[in-house]
Amino acid sequence: MIEIIVQRQENGKQIALMENGKLIEYYEEDKEYRRREGNIYIGIVKNIIHGMQSAFVDIGTEKNSFIHLKDILPKIDETKEFQQENVEISKVIKIGQKLLVQVKKDSNEKKGARVSTHINLPGKYIALLPNTDIITVSQKIEDKKEQQRLIKLVKENLSDGNGAVIRTSAQNKEKEIIEDIKKVEKKWSQITQTSINPELERPQLLYRSENILEKMLMDLADEKIEKITVNDKKIKSELEEFKNENQEYANLKIELREEEKVLDIYELEKQIEKMQNRKIWLKCGGFITIDKTEALTAIDVNTGKYTGNRDLEQTVYRVNHEATVEIAKQLRLRDIGGIVIIDYIDMQNEENKDKIQKLLQEELKKDRSKTQVEGFTKLDLMELTRKHICSHKD
Repeated sequence: MIEIIVQRQENGKQIALMENGKLIEYYEEDKEYRRREGNIYIGIVKNIIHGMQSAFVDIGTEKNSFIHLKDILPKIDETKEFQQENVEISKVIKIGQKLLVQVKKDSNEKKGARVSTHINLPGKYIALLPNTDIITVSQKIEDKKEQQRLIKLVKENLSDGNGAVIRTSAQNKEKEIIEDIKKVEKKWSQITQTSINPELERPQLLYRSENILEKMLMDLADEKIEKITVNDKKIKSELEEFKNENQEYANLKIELREEEKVLDIYELEKQIEKMQNRKIWLKCGGFITIDKTEALTAIDVNTGKYTGNRDLEQTVYRVNHEATVEIAKQLRLRDIGGIVIIDYIDMQNEENKDKIQKLLQEELKKDRSKTQVEGFTKLDLMELTRKHICSHKD
């Protein structure tokens, strides 16, 4: 059973995604903190940094945002960030020029937001990629015939000059996808019409991205969420409105437990507290440690109390196997983003290494965020990347 628990507090909201009583995702939405990741703005170029092929763009926030040349030049495909051209940024944009940009990484205490002209406008079944001809399918849809069907369907219904990423929830859908394309393209048309208004002289927010709860419901539309428990009338009312507008949630039960600490359900406070620990013990007696730095997250696997049997390779493999399942859970639970390096216990058998990599890839399919497993490096470190579900202040 999949359910969501939302607890409103004086300083914001706590949102927990549960599966059979176990916490699998957890977020805190700060009342004072305005999430901007995914927002679309009309900005104005303020400074050009020639040596870095970058610029600062005023989007109307406290700090100017940062954009790199690669986020201005057109994408060729999803595997190539930008077209390789020997071009100076000053030949592409000018100071004072208006730019339609989307926030890709939120600002923090030290830096302004990272923005891009490569827009990704999410819908239920597709994410619209304006000004490209790229059409790709979620890597979680593995059936080749279904991939081809979806690409053909989307290609036939998209307007010229638009591309799309076909989401996992699009699987086995047809009419719903066509309706979604129309809805998202209409939204994009409204954004572009506002952006070209000659009277628009100052930076302005043109589109606000969905909040954490809305994004969760949109991403998990095909996961059959059965129940949402809340402790606030206003949140319940908003959810009822969302339910009425989205047919797939017709059977969703929304329960109000006013004046009650709903996180007490399933002893959630204990699960949340455990989630903060640096060290996580495994059932076999081994453990993993998670250390976050500004550049990356390092995860170390240790045998701990587990001595196993006489076969050292099998002992090591068992700990690494159990650690892999736990690491995939922790990445999702803690919403760890960016570069992740896993230092597994050394395995001599190449077949075992291959099994661990395949297991990691399989376990990460349960994660609704985009992940990319790069494999073992020459130093036998596992390298992967994961995109944050929601941006963080730190």
